[in-house]
Amino acid sequence: MRRPPLPPGPWLVVGLARSGLAALEVLRARGEEARGVDRRDGDDTPAALEHVHAVVKSPGVPAQAPVIAAARERGLPVLGEVELAWRLIPNEFVAVTGTNGKTTTTELIGHIHRDAGRPVAVAGNVGTALSSLVGRLPDDATVVCEVSSFQLEDAVEFAPEGAVLLNLAPDHLDRHGTFEAYSAAKLRVFAHQGNDDVAVAPLGLGIEDLGGCARRVCFGDGPQAELSDRAGQLWWDDKPLIAVEEIALRGLHNRRNAMAAAAICLARGIEADAVRSGLQTFAGVEHRLEEVATIDGVLYVNDSKATNVASTLVALQSFATPIHLILGGQGKGEDYAPLREPVAQRCAGVYLIGEESERMAAVVGGERCATLDRAVEAAAAAARPGEVVLLSPACASFDQFADYEARGRAFKEMVAARRT
Repeated sequence: MRRPPLPPGPWLVVGLARSGLAALEVLRARGEEARGVDRRDGDDTPAALEHVHAVVKSPGVPAQAPVIAAARERGLPVLGEVELAWRLIPNEFVAVTGTNGKTTTTELIGHIHRDAGRPVAVAGNVGTALSSLVGRLPDDATVVCEVSSFQLEDAVEFAPEGAVLLNLAPDHLDRHGTFEAYSAAKLRVFAHQGNDDVAVAPLGLGIEDLGGCARRVCFGDGPQAELSDRAGQLWWDDKPLIAVEEIALRGLHNRRNAMAAAAICLARGIEADAVRSGLQTFAGVEHRLEEVATIDGVLYVNDSKATNVASTLVALQSFATPIHLILGGQGKGEDYAPLREPVAQRCAGVYLIGEESERMAAVVGGERCATLDRAVEAAAAAARPGEVVLLSPACASFDQFADYEARGRAFKEMVAARRT
């Protein structure tokens, strides 16, 4: 698909974390006049817009930031980093969004492409900034990218050849304000797709109202879905694709992720044998229901990427044995009430950390441990052989860690130390 051109500079990049730095680098490599500002340096003010003709907004920068609000008031083009990279990369894109399962599904789609012998690059919110791929891909490579609501709210004309929406549940309400605004940001992934593109979404989501002009493909239970789950099999085109017990990923939620990945790959022409092989061999991603170790009969699981209630709920459903659950961190404005009954039914103990300890304790009870190391120590002391110690916080990590990855790594180091 032909990309719209970039607006003329000079450019200002607002926010200098990973994606902002990548955007700044690619603009300068193209010979553009560009500079960056960041809240941490205190120079992200409207004064920075002097002599600027276009702006790149990093996903961590809210739309209400004074420099962004001022840029829009002046009529300056404001592009997100995903939009910028997409305009500069001529390859076909498959974009994956949703409240939960994005990273797993994105990596699974990449894995299936590799199994099929097709060149692929996996990037976006999974860790590799899209801008870092500019000028570095063979023409026949597909870009599979995880895109968050923060990235999609800045999509202007972004039109991936394949788009996947996994699910929708309240998240990031501290940023978007309402569930409706959050959902609208997610649905922008479909808004500019054309007739030759593919849009994948769960059955029953109102797929006819997604926007855009792409071919609609549903996944879900029952024969009315193009990729359906029935009679112990996943089905495509009225033919059995794979027995559900052959899917390598654990849990019902991961079966849904597998269905979405299979649907977009099959609809875009990847052979069924390669899709089947990919589902059978993909073992998952770091920090998402990652089985770290079994020590003295106790399984330790790192689910640090569970930064909202819905994600923790699916983690709790993934184990049949009693769970010692580590919860807490920095809140996102969510209601913790949905955790009350599943925790009571499935957990032998709850260990609370971080800023949200008090709010969570009022809902689910538990032991206030303050820090992750104390929570791991308390959970390990209480757990018995055959039980699970599960870090699935239902919160962001920024009160005590740089990000969820740092929290997950810390958990794994603490578990490893228990072996010595």
